[in-house]
Amino acid sequence: QVQLVESGGGLVQAGGSLRLSCAASGRTLRWYAMGWFRQAPGKEREFVTALSWNGDSTYYADSVKGRFIISKDNAKNTVYLQMNSLKSEDTAVYYCVSARGRTWSYSLDVYDYWGQGTQVTVSS
Repeated sequence: QVQLVESGGGLVQAGGSLRLSCAASGRTLRWYAMGWFRQAPGKEREFVTALSWNGDSTYYADSVKGRFIISKDNAKNTVYLQMNSLKSEDTAVYYCVSARGRTWSYSLDVYDYWGQGTQVTVSS
């Protein structure tokens, strides 16, 4: 049974930083593309960032480019999302996702496992 458990969400002022963690069990993340999606109230779930399976390439939504950084620690089987210069529009539930294999995508359907989500609230 694969489980992804996010942590690190919370309330932060605009301009501040948070680091989300996603600890995996039941799947060795070094062999899979990973990513983060988010869903704000009343909006559809949207792509935030993805990391290639070997960690060599990263991909970001335009709205977070230059502010967010995705990374992976294979020894800890954990993926991270460092979020800097947070804005009120970053307020959302953030979900860690694992792809079915090495291919990443902006689309939801290549990801077969999702975490339970962690709330990030940015106050202005």
